[in-house]
Amino acid sequence: MKKIEFFKHNVGKEEKRAVATCLDGRFLTTGGQTAKFEREFSFYTGVDWSLGTMSCTHALELALKCLGIGPGSSVITTPLTFAATTLAILRVGAIPIWVDVSEHTGNMIPYPALYKNLQWGSRSAILPVHLYGQQLDVEGFAALADNYSAAFIEDAAHALECPSVGHYSDAACYSFYPTKSITCGEGGAVVTMNEELYNRMKINRTHGMSADASDRYTTHFRHWDIVDLGMKCNMNDIQASMLIPQLSKVQKYKKARRAIFERYYEAFCKNKNIRLLKVDWNTHAFHLFTILVDPCKRDAILEELQNRNIGVAVNYRSVNTLTAFKFMNKPRGSFPNAERIGDSTISLPLYPKLTRKEVEYIIKNVLEVVN
Repeated sequence: MKKIEFFKHNVGKEEKRAVATCLDGRFLTTGGQTAKFEREFSFYTGVDWSLGTMSCTHALELALKCLGIGPGSSVITTPLTFAATTLAILRVGAIPIWVDVSEHTGNMIPYPALYKNLQWGSRSAILPVHLYGQQLDVEGFAALADNYSAAFIEDAAHALECPSVGHYSDAACYSFYPTKSITCGEGGAVVTMNEELYNRMKINRTHGMSADASDRYTTHFRHWDIVDLGMKCNMNDIQASMLIPQLSKVQKYKKARRAIFERYYEAFCKNKNIRLLKVDWNTHAFHLFTILVDPCKRDAILEELQNRNIGVAVNYRSVNTLTAFKFMNKPRGSFPNAERIGDSTISLPLYPKLTRKEVEYIIKNVLEVVN
């Protein structure tokens, strides 16, 4: 079998034509195409306001900053995620407070007793992650945040297709990295129902300028001001033009991934050497399919699957076990569920371009290797 890549993006002729058209125009930075994408993204998500950014990490940092999270603030988050979630918190000067996840889903749960002993600063936040595409209890987190007068921000990098993202939180942040449902190479977005927050983030994503490039260069010159100490993280029209055609295909892509996800689940759910996380079939985005195996054998299984030309990944090792975060003083044993999942997990290929033959080859070899 020829190598089965861990992931293949869905960029095709329509996206290439859109980018070429943009390049033939006069506006490459944040302009008409970005505004069009933001309108269409708001329509898709059902959330009032959208802003394109350079990455999901930038979107998280932007939302945190504009919600008043900074030095002296505490932000509750998960250690079972990509490091960017914690890095965004650190970048605004706040203190990340990791809490363990559910052993059944890998997601944080809004368990009030868990938060009662925290030392809140002048402004606090809760920043959970919709891991692998399994939607969080967003209403529960919204109630918890309201109880503590805390901001509630969703890391929705895996959750483009989840139905309730952005509807109960202050802001939700998406990723358009190549392994995501739609992509522009690098890119992200933040959505909100709060117009005041939207306006604050819009100014802050371009240095805190009172007028962005489309305002400055499509009309007669007018003086601008720096009205806030902002960032530089605005999406450009090249990225936006690439994303716009993909929005109409999101559900088609999801349907294809779900069919593969269901086949994997059927094949692995009764195997004694494989554990699967709980799935809510009504809200799951089917972004990643992960199996949990004996942690003592996990790396050997990874190696053997790759020897058999199957691309695999680990999503994710618990962040507290990574070298750069030792200063947090959270050694192994601090988050048993997150660490156990992080030590056991293997992500299998899951994307629309996978053929039935490839899926069956993956299943056959996983079963052989884990038994």
